[in-house]
Amino acid sequence: MKKYTSFNPGKTWYDTDGNRIQAHGGSVLFHDGKFWWVGENKEKSISERQIWHWGVRLYSSEDLYNWKSEGIILPPTPDDTQSPLHPLSKMDRPHIIYNEKNGQFVMWIKIMAKTEQYMVIAVCDKINGQYTLIGEVRPGGFSSGDFDLVKDEDNGKAYIVFEKVHTSMIVMELNDDYTDVVGTYTEHFYYGRPPFVREAPAVFKRNRKWYMFTSGTTAKYPNPTESAVADDMNGPWTELGISHIDDVKRTSFDSQISTVIKIPGKDMYIAAADRWLVDLPDDMPDMVAVFDTWFDPDKEDLIPKNTTLTNKPTAFAQYVWLPVEFDRDGTPRLRWYDEWRIEDFIKDNQSEMV
Repeated sequence: MKKYTSFNPGKTWYDTDGNRIQAHGGSVLFHDGKFWWVGENKEKSISERQIWHWGVRLYSSEDLYNWKSEGIILPPTPDDTQSPLHPLSKMDRPHIIYNEKNGQFVMWIKIMAKTEQYMVIAVCDKINGQYTLIGEVRPGGFSSGDFDLVKDEDNGKAYIVFEKVHTSMIVMELNDDYTDVVGTYTEHFYYGRPPFVREAPAVFKRNRKWYMFTSGTTAKYPNPTESAVADDMNGPWTELGISHIDDVKRTSFDSQISTVIKIPGKDMYIAAADRWLVDLPDDMPDMVAVFDTWFDPDKEDLIPKNTTLTNKPTAFAQYVWLPVEFDRDGTPRLRWYDEWRIEDFIKDNQSEMV
């Protein structure tokens, strides 16, 4: 298998064994000198009505270009229809953080059940071991949607940032074990209903400020990404507007960000996104406007709800990784590059901002 020396956004990405990478909606952790990419394994998801997922898969890399499969670290349970890990269960967005206090890796996963959405927690003593489910969490008693796990490396505190379905964004601190929430929370970006409610939060810290990318709520159809900034995780958060530059289709380059990767020791960040639908038309309708008509009975549908805009299942979903660039005032921006290298965005002797 040919080694990669650059990123090629939107192109099929293969692991070191020559297989399509299956780590969707996940996160990337730097630990013990390597990057670890965890995500939904969609290899069997030809029809999500039959197989939504096939467990959680992990990859490792030393350069972020070339990824070795570490296997399925949390397998599906096809024989137990009541399990949150049954292949038909809508299991989404596995994220892992490391707890130095007890040497444990903690995975949070979103579950979309028929009547509610909640989180399940799994733990393991090594990052590439077999994880064990230890329980369910309904943070704050809310039905919880897309989320990010955030760790403040300055003080070890960890947070969950999640969409309160379908209302607002919630920030809650985790307990010392990172296996539950402490109970208090703050609420942000209250918009009331799709498509305006923000989801898919991706949070990172730079120069003592917190930044958050979010998308609107238009199911798997892409829409404009917005960013916000705060001095504290609990806000107040100041909205900074649309993040993608020259995004003519208003689809975030047909993608949705799931996590932001920090390059250790450098002032360099990568927005890692999924292109869930890979064959969208060039004349893609504005899905925010379309969904607005679906949720407002006084408006006429722009397109019928059962309209098919894509024929490819999520087993063929691709990735759009782009460098985060910053305006002079610190506003994060994302530009399209057909091909790019980390080295081209790190200046000589560049050091990490404090």
